[in-house]
Amino acid sequence: MSQTLFDITGKVALVTGSTHGLGMSMAMGLGKAGATIVVNGNSSQEKIDKAVELYKAAGINAVGYKFNVADEAQVMESINKIETEVGSIDILVNNAGIIKRTPLAEMEVEDFKQVIDIDLVSPFIVSKHVIKGMMERKAGKIINICSMMSELGRNTVGAYAAAKGGLVMLTKNMATEWARFGVQVNGIGPGYFATSQTAPIRVDGHPFNDFIVNRTPAKKWGDPNDLAGAAVFLSSKASDFVNGHILYVDGGILATIGKPSNEE
Repeated sequence: MSQTLFDITGKVALVTGSTHGLGMSMAMGLGKAGATIVVNGNSSQEKIDKAVELYKAAGINAVGYKFNVADEAQVMESINKIETEVGSIDILVNNAGIIKRTPLAEMEVEDFKQVIDIDLVSPFIVSKHVIKGMMERKAGKIINICSMMSELGRNTVGAYAAAKGGLVMLTKNMATEWARFGVQVNGIGPGYFATSQTAPIRVDGHPFNDFIVNRTPAKKWGDPNDLAGAAVFLSSKASDFVNGHILYVDGGILATIGKPSNEE
């Protein structure tokens, strides 16, 4: 198969929440495949500037924009600036998200709503204002970052799971409405990855580390770089007839019921 199927040279990719973590890993993959990366964050301009420097050090053309993905006015203003200053957005990765680990019976309603706003409503807001240009050009790729919690429940992450479950259906409905305009909308569902955030629990003997290694058929945590291929595939011509699909990159967790801890 020709490598040109996966070449996204000249494309502009907006990746929300791409100053660090899995968002940065996916954006790095898109950048190395030829895209100009629009880095987004909302914590500080300094953090965005440092992230842009990292992309450029990797040989990637990158620019940064600070805006709150859950604030429609900020999103509208920023999308207009990006399309004026950088170019038409060809690829949108809705990655920004938060999690609040609180049992549902103890969770404040405002905390629940905040998770829903950022993890579910913001992909709608950003997509709503990016899709207009894609529809006019009859081309575009949107990737919503879902989760294994889109399919499974787990203690203390009820709000997050509700948002990510909703994001699966939002993805399918976006695909249903926008496919006729030449736009593909799909999702990526990451499993458990080795990041700086998970470092404290990724040690032999830690109960959660042992649980993940035992629960994953690949018997390891994912490398953040493992997400890059999925992001490039869903951003390129290679996925032009893939729509409304959730690609789980989880080492096989969702494929199995698991096994006893003493079973090889």
